[in-house]
Amino acid sequence: MSSKLKIFVWTLFDFANTSYSMIIVTFLYAVYFKQTVNEGKPIGDLYWSLGTSIAMLITAIISPVLGAIADYSAGKKRFLLFFTLQCILATALLTFVEKGNVLSGLILFIIANVGFEAGLVFYDAFLPEITSPKNYGRVSGYGFGMGYVGSLVCLAFVYPFIQSGQIKITFLIAAVFFMVFSLPLFLKLHDTRKIVEAPTSYLRIGFKRVFWTLKHIKNYKNLSLFLLSYFFYIEGVNTVIFFSGNYASSTLHFSNIELLIFFITVQTTAILGSVVLGIVADSIGQKRTIMISLVIWLMTILLAYFTQQKEMFYVVGLLAGIAMGSSQSTSRSFMSKLTPDEKKTELFGFYSFFGKSSAILGPLVFGYISYVTGNQRYAISSIAFFFLIGLLILFKVKDPETVT
Repeated sequence: MSSKLKIFVWTLFDFANTSYSMIIVTFLYAVYFKQTVNEGKPIGDLYWSLGTSIAMLITAIISPVLGAIADYSAGKKRFLLFFTLQCILATALLTFVEKGNVLSGLILFIIANVGFEAGLVFYDAFLPEITSPKNYGRVSGYGFGMGYVGSLVCLAFVYPFIQSGQIKITFLIAAVFFMVFSLPLFLKLHDTRKIVEAPTSYLRIGFKRVFWTLKHIKNYKNLSLFLLSYFFYIEGVNTVIFFSGNYASSTLHFSNIELLIFFITVQTTAILGSVVLGIVADSIGQKRTIMISLVIWLMTILLAYFTQQKEMFYVVGLLAGIAMGSSQSTSRSFMSKLTPDEKKTELFGFYSFFGKSSAILGPLVFGYISYVTGNQRYAISSIAFFFLIGLLILFKVKDPETVT
């Protein structure tokens, strides 16, 4: 298979999985869970934050071990298939969640989200196998860009059902969309295979390799600094993703159609942010590009806090899209540059560990502040703290391109 075809097949998975992240995590199910399942009560924010945090905690715990096992057995695709099917099945079952089904609605969401997030460990680790280091930035950007295109296409599919108030059917559409467009990766893309002696326990091998990495983490000082920075700033990104729909719906009283227009705005500028700034990152370096993204994020949070009119919140969406596309895409390519080839998947497991464990705290802080104060504006201002700390730590990370 040609390099270009490998890249295209790989990006199609991003095209597929954003149907889940957009319809379930960010937009329709997130709003449905608070407004319908929890009848619009403020405690809905707290329940939603608990669901997201539990899912991220589970993913954070299992990701490094799974990554280590996949490195040993060259089995990334098998693990990716397992977690993808887990996400798709649980997402489809959300269609049956009714008013008052708080516990079942949360459990299914947790199962789906663990499948989605754990699968990304193995999907991200394919990046070094499909392109060369000098193109990590743009190829990662192509993946995120294709993902945002996928979310726009999926939104077009669900638009008639939103108009007619058939919100629950959109959860099933998201599951089918994910399944159909993820198939090319599983049919066409192959692991870089290697011959290994069959161990008595893959789980034991996984824990052994993880403990080795933890013991020798001092050998990866620069990578450790980046992961610490990433821990904080991706905290902010994840919290925005989990609560932007609820914020627009509850605080600014957006209707479902207005939310649809808002997210189309965000996804459109996210395409530009991931692709254009992904190319820029290959020229000026990933570190500088991430720093630019974090400054944009700080401006976005400040503007969101003071925004009173719906029209101005669309401007917030424009900025958030650019910053989100760039920060997610460039972080993945920067991680690829900082990790040694022989431990790519395992260290991407730690990348996932820091990303997912960070997403435990941010949503909980947002949900708790919103519940206690009854005011989401106070909650959203807390997100700026995470971006600021991440930016300050990033100053200390050395970009390999600038090290002589």
